[in-house]
Amino acid sequence: MVMKDPNNTRNTMPRRGSPLWTYFVVVTVLGAAALAAAVTGLSGGAADALVASPVLWILAVLIVAGELRPIITPGSTENSGASTATTFSFAALLYVGLPAAALLRAAGLVVCGILWGRAPHRIAFNVAQYSLSLGGAALVLHQFGVRPDLLDPWVPDGRDLPVIALAGAVYFICNDTLVAAAVALHERISLARALRWDLGYQVLVHLALLGLAPMIVVAMDRSGAFLLLVVLPFIAVYLNASVSVRREHQALHDGLTGLPNRKLLTVRTEEALAEVRADGPRGFKRRAAEDRRTGLFLLDLDRFKEVNDTLGHATGDRLLQMVAHRLTHSVRPGDLVARLGGDEFAVLLPTVRDEAAAREVAARLRAALSEPVRLDGMTFDLEASVGIALCPDHAHDFDLLLQRADVAMYHAKESRSGVEVYSPATDRNSPARLSMLGDLRRAVDRGELELFYQPKIALHDGQLVGMEALLRWRHPERGLLEPAEFLSIAGQSYLMRSITHLVVDAALAQTAAWWREDLAVQVAVNASGRDLLDAGLVETIENGLNVHGLPAAALQLEITERILMNEPAYASDTVGALAELGIPLSLDDFGTGYTSLVRLRRLPVEEIKIDASFVRRLAVSPDDAVLVRSIVDLVRTLGMRSVAECVEDPATARALREIGCDAAQGWHFGRPMDAATATDWLRRRMERAPEPAA
Repeated sequence: MVMKDPNNTRNTMPRRGSPLWTYFVVVTVLGAAALAAAVTGLSGGAADALVASPVLWILAVLIVAGELRPIITPGSTENSGASTATTFSFAALLYVGLPAAALLRAAGLVVCGILWGRAPHRIAFNVAQYSLSLGGAALVLHQFGVRPDLLDPWVPDGRDLPVIALAGAVYFICNDTLVAAAVALHERISLARALRWDLGYQVLVHLALLGLAPMIVVAMDRSGAFLLLVVLPFIAVYLNASVSVRREHQALHDGLTGLPNRKLLTVRTEEALAEVRADGPRGFKRRAAEDRRTGLFLLDLDRFKEVNDTLGHATGDRLLQMVAHRLTHSVRPGDLVARLGGDEFAVLLPTVRDEAAAREVAARLRAALSEPVRLDGMTFDLEASVGIALCPDHAHDFDLLLQRADVAMYHAKESRSGVEVYSPATDRNSPARLSMLGDLRRAVDRGELELFYQPKIALHDGQLVGMEALLRWRHPERGLLEPAEFLSIAGQSYLMRSITHLVVDAALAQTAAWWREDLAVQVAVNASGRDLLDAGLVETIENGLNVHGLPAAALQLEITERILMNEPAYASDTVGALAELGIPLSLDDFGTGYTSLVRLRRLPVEEIKIDASFVRRLAVSPDDAVLVRSIVDLVRTLGMRSVAECVEDPATARALREIGCDAAQGWHFGRPMDAATATDWLRRRMERAPEPAA
């Protein structure tokens, strides 16, 4: 019986001087001494009998076969499967004594180890392990006057069963304890915990294997041919176990990729969480305090449906198989990759230090997938969105952990960030989020939402280009909230449409008020991808322009570049209707997406806003300076206006003016102002001659 193996995850020698290395050396030396002492007890006649006995040769073959082909049952592996070598070596111990039994078992382990390519230290440890276990059982038999040898075999009868049972128990205890101690040192857990891992299974298997040994002794005492008949039931058990293992594998693995499926992922995750609970009710707190967590990733391929629709499902299946191969070769030893269905995969990290370490693993997975794939003469560039949830930070059970990884994954997909860790702020089902959604609905009814305005200034002459309307929420308890704190919630609910229409109405009303004072200025309003799919938006804008007597050019809609990646939003009737109405568009956050020139030419875009991430690094990063200059040149070539966001100091403003950027906005020119303050600012601005922006 090859039991729990401390080296089942690697075939390398423990680090010299480590506790595990010291333990291996001590056990190996003791086992070698026990084996040498047993062999020394062989007399010349006994050695000749060992070589000449057909029965012992048959036993030797059966022991080797048992080591090479253990009976693997569902839930076990080659390292923990039931080896019939245990039955035949214990039978040899009962029949002809320790020297022959130890030699036969050692020979079987060496042959099996060489054929399986196991490391010498591992073979030596296993030989020592069984030599000591058989030696312990032999001592028990000796105490009760049972001293079999090759020249005087022992055949037990019914009265000897208690002695045999005691010897078998000692064999089991020695064997299990020796291996459990190695596992405890390797995994850095207590010996008691290592012994508990599969104690019930080990007891049951040993009871069956050792219990057959006396029957085999009686059979082979009559004739060695009977041993061949004994093998038949073992073969039947082996075949039935193999069928059961195959069925279990099919039930727990994905048929296309061979990866574990959701069912096995659930089992493995619960096992990882159970290790945390094993230390008692404070297990989760203790693991968090030790900076050790369990992580669950949910990974979804971006735009995979296009592959299936364009090239067919056969190509899509081959692509999924390649993805599975890359993922399994990119995770750490001990991590589990599973396929949940379609193009959705999960990765279990039984232990991970912290959020930063989890992000590193996720980044490595995405990097592995980003390598171009070539199939059927075509090259594919794969991208994936990864959501991360950690235990105990985000959840304490599998279902909630998976749900929150799913929330994080969809947030990563929507924001195109690639990797996101779960946050309650992005979870539409979290109690805090539902509470804020209720507050936001009441805020719309009570008029707590208002617009602030931030100027856009021409860099070459300081002229006012326009004002951007920025939404704020005057929360009765939390004070003034910016859009990042509540718009993500509204964007996933029915409230977004109401808020957009409210913003358009308020912006048009304020624009009309300014125009009546001869403060003619264009006001920009932000629009989401959902807004562009709302046919009612065009009617709201058109009615508002008519009511307030404003031309279409008085209002500008700002959309983020990522919206252009959404084909339905780009091709919607709303975009066409806005173009017919004469509403100009401003493309926000430019440089963070993958807008094609064809789409830019087709849309009624008059302005490109360079993303703040490039502008902030303009003065310190030559690469960003080159990128901004390239964007400015492209925008000028297309006949549009370039606007830099988040300009907060004179140096950045001067650099942008030298590059040729048309306009800018940011705290350097003016912070967002409420309507009354913005009106006073405009009046003063109009009273004095503008100066070039500096």
